[in-house]
Amino acid sequence: MNKRRQRFIFVPTNSLSLFLRFSLIEMKHSQDANMIIGQLLDACIKIHSALGPGLFESVYEEVLTYELLKRSFTVQRQKAIPLLYDGIRFEDGFRADLLINRLVIVEIKSVEHLAPVHFKQLHTYLKLSGIKNGVLVNFNVNLVKEGFFRRFNNLVS
Repeated sequence: MNKRRQRFIFVPTNSLSLFLRFSLIEMKHSQDANMIIGQLLDACIKIHSALGPGLFESVYEEVLTYELLKRSFTVQRQKAIPLLYDGIRFEDGFRADLLINRLVIVEIKSVEHLAPVHFKQLHTYLKLSGIKNGVLVNFNVNLVKEGFFRRFNNLVS
């Protein structure tokens, strides 16, 4: 009986074990990103309700940073993200308006209408940074939910 059971014991190989660990880490990051983005939306709604539309992007960035820090997130403003081009590393490739917990890039706008270039800008930031989750938020709208857009960078390892 023991010999029969031993034939069916599954021992993961190193590559499978590594894959499973990587999958669990990715699942945890995805859950964290979902929680961050939910809190981000809530903070944006709170700020928009209090201040309204029409202010400079820098004002919303400052207040949103404060609100997220109150909620115990790690927030970096105007975070320089390096990029590689032609084998050369450029330390100041671009600046993300906000980087939350190193998992979500936030691009803040306060414009009459979002243009396709705004979405392309966020997608490029995600691609170059290797970060999977991004949010484009436009505060110059009647309701924040009309100006809140989540985007993904589906990286292939």
